[in-house]
Amino acid sequence: MGTAVHVPQTRDMIGDELSGDEAFAALRHYGGLRLFTDSFARFRYADGFTNARALAFQVVLGLVPCTVALVGLATSVHTESVGRVIELTLGRIVPGASADIVEEAFEGTRRTAHGSVWSTLALWLGLGFALLNLASAMGQIERGANRIYGIERDRPFPRKYGRGIVLALAAGLPLVLGFVVLVAGEAVGDAVARTLGEDGGGPRWWGVLDVPVGLALAWVASAVIFRWSPRRVQPGYTWLAFGSAVHLLLWVAATWLLALYVEESVPSVRCTGRSRPSSRCCCGPI
Repeated sequence: MGTAVHVPQTRDMIGDELSGDEAFAALRHYGGLRLFTDSFARFRYADGFTNARALAFQVVLGLVPCTVALVGLATSVHTESVGRVIELTLGRIVPGASADIVEEAFEGTRRTAHGSVWSTLALWLGLGFALLNLASAMGQIERGANRIYGIERDRPFPRKYGRGIVLALAAGLPLVLGFVVLVAGEAVGDAVARTLGEDGGGPRWWGVLDVPVGLALAWVASAVIFRWSPRRVQPGYTWLAFGSAVHLLLWVAATWLLALYVEESVPSVRCTGRSRPSSRCCCGPI
C-alpha cells in the first residue's frame, strides 16, 4: 500500500471546477521543476511503478486477443477488408521475431471464421473476454490513480468494473487507435491502400494528418480517462489536458528510446513502419 498524502478536492474562489487557466497559473507560480519533482515523489511513494507494470500486462492481455478476434469476426461477417487493414498494419509494425507468431494466429483465426457456428461463437466469446481484460485495465488505472491521490479504497466492485467497461469502449479504444495512428500512421495508410487495391501507398493527405489525428485522439481520450477514472471529483477537462499532454510526451519518449535500444542491440530486428523507425515504431509493446 502506498503512503501518499491525500489530495483534497479543490474548486476555484467562486466554487466552479478548476480549468486550464488555473493550471497555467499554478505552473507559473510553482515552476515546472518543483511540479516535476513533487509528481515523481508522489508517483514513487504511491506504488505508481507497480501499478504501471500491472497496467501494461493487462493491456497486452486484452489488446492482442482483441485484435485477433476482430480479424476473425471481420472475416465471418464478410467484411474482410477491415480485418485485412488490421492484419497488414500489425505486419508492418511487429518486429521480425514475432511476425511469424502473429501471422500464424491470423491464419488460424481466418480458418476458424469460416467454420461452424460454434467457431463463430468462440470468436465472439474471445472478443468479449478481451474487452473484459481491457475493462480490468481501466480498473487498474482507477486503482493506481486512487493511490496517487491518497485514496485508500476503490469504488465498489460493480461500479468499478461497470465504469471500466464504459471507459474501455468510450475512451480506451480511441486511445489505442490514437497510439496506433501516431506510431504507425504510414503503415495504416499503406494497409488501407493495399486493401482497396491502390498502388503507391496511402493518400498524401493522410501522410500530413496522421500525426495530428493520432495526437488528438490520444490526448482527448486520456483526458477523459483522467476525469472519470479516479474516485473523486476531478477538475475540468482543460485542467486535465495539461496532465494528458505530459502523459503523451512521456509515452512518445519512452517508445522512442525503446525502439532505439532494439535497433542498436538486436540487428536482426527492424521496424518497418516509417522512414524514421527509431521514433515512430511500436515494437516494444507488441
